[in-house]
Amino acid sequence: MRDALTEGGWALAAGMLVVLLALALQGRATRPWWRARAERSARARHPRELRRAADMAIAAARRAAGPGEPAVVRVAAVCEVAAGHFGHRYVSHPEAAAALRERYERAGCARDCVTDAYDRP
Repeated sequence: MRDALTEGGWALAAGMLVVLLALALQGRATRPWWRARAERSARARHPRELRRAADMAIAAARRAAGPGEPAVVRVAAVCEVAAGHFGHRYVSHPEAAAALRERYERAGCARDCVTDAYDRP
């Protein structure tokens, strides 16, 4: 008969192997291995995160507006949210303005908000 300690030793060795493998990879399984794939992923996320930043800027402007006064949503606020929340170092003004216009129209903000997204720089 096999000794129970021997069988437990194999389980312990297998567990240690899994731990060593996890330490060696250090989270690489959650991020792309190849730089090109990581860049493609970042380019695909950028417009979605910019639209989300515009939604967040609209919500913040609506919360900051007093009763009876319109919310003022600025393109600069979208750039600040994109940098602060999503880590985008640079967002061009036309790109942020386009995202803000899209979300402004979709949310029906014309009735209670004003924006500078329609002004040409």
